[in-house]
Amino acid sequence: MSAPTGTASDRESTPSFDAYRRADGRTGVRNRVLVVPSVICSHIVAERIAESEESAVCAPHDHGCGQIGDDHEQTERTLLNLTRNPNVAGATVVGLGCEHLQSGPFADRVAESGVTVRETAIQDAGGTDACVEEGAAATADLAAAAADADRADATLADLTVGVVSSDLEESTRTVADPLVGDAVDALIDAGARVVVAGTDRLAAHRDAAADRAATATVAESVRTVGERDAGRPGNARRVARRAADAPFDEIVGAWGSASVDELVPYGGRASTGGGLTLVDSPSRFEEAATALAAAGASIVVHVTADGVPTGHPVVPVLKVTGNETTAEALADDIDLDAHTADVDAVLDELGRVAGGTPTASEEHGLTSFAISRVGPSL
Repeated sequence: MSAPTGTASDRESTPSFDAYRRADGRTGVRNRVLVVPSVICSHIVAERIAESEESAVCAPHDHGCGQIGDDHEQTERTLLNLTRNPNVAGATVVGLGCEHLQSGPFADRVAESGVTVRETAIQDAGGTDACVEEGAAATADLAAAAADADRADATLADLTVGVVSSDLEESTRTVADPLVGDAVDALIDAGARVVVAGTDRLAAHRDAAADRAATATVAESVRTVGERDAGRPGNARRVARRAADAPFDEIVGAWGSASVDELVPYGGRASTGGGLTLVDSPSRFEEAATALAAAGASIVVHVTADGVPTGHPVVPVLKVTGNETTAEALADDIDLDAHTADVDAVLDELGRVAGGTPTASEEHGLTSFAISRVGPSL
């Protein structure tokens, strides 16, 4: 892997952009009201509420009902930390009224975390239409308040950037991942926090992965995650099987060369300040992007050989490919062709997106949302 381009002082002197400073000190690059269904049964109503307000986005999911134990806790943790993403100025929680993940108590937890929140439920409001009307009014109030959000100059060093490489194709491993990895090194060198997903690829490389940890505690956690995934059924280990046939440095090329200083669970929140966080998440884009957003990433870099075109409702997603055919065939859906880009181009594009320039998926209005499951639901 080549050395990062430029010095830390060079990067600190690059032009700043106008960002959103949240009460907890984190820096956001979008100013969105998040409409959160607490349960699958209310996600259509939540979508209708979000459609009523230009600055609102929705996170529709198929969880919140019949989940138990760790699976329920993971869903609630993920949704809670999603509302705390620095791109979120406020949240409207939409429930049904009889679900396991109750919208009222959940909204209370959101409020306790410092996020401005409103709550409505279909059964309490008097039905679907009444709930849409009540939720739309609450979301409009949040959007009006969000318009006055604090703004400040920021640089890439102030951000938390997420990275997911969702496949292990040769073009990804040899072209795109090394480029993104160099950009990760440059971001961390400048003082940014980078969060990476894809622990499913560590099963066959548990010792090597543990050696990347900054402390013995983190090393043990990384090794435990690898051992867990090694024992999963074959149909849940496609990425793991491909990773076993490749050198460790190739399968984590997009992570850069820094030591992993923390591992957080799926839906968990990363530390602030410079460094590298590993999120316990599969490599599948939709689930990984949600985990990275919950961890606090305000922008996500997605490496894709297939050119998966969808983004995420909460964070802008920068699409990078090392596949020349994909770059040509899906030119309108790919933000960076790794064959023609260098590290400075990646950082410049991140800076433009942070400053408000829409990514390809944002231009097209394409988003997808998913939460990983721990186990089967009842």
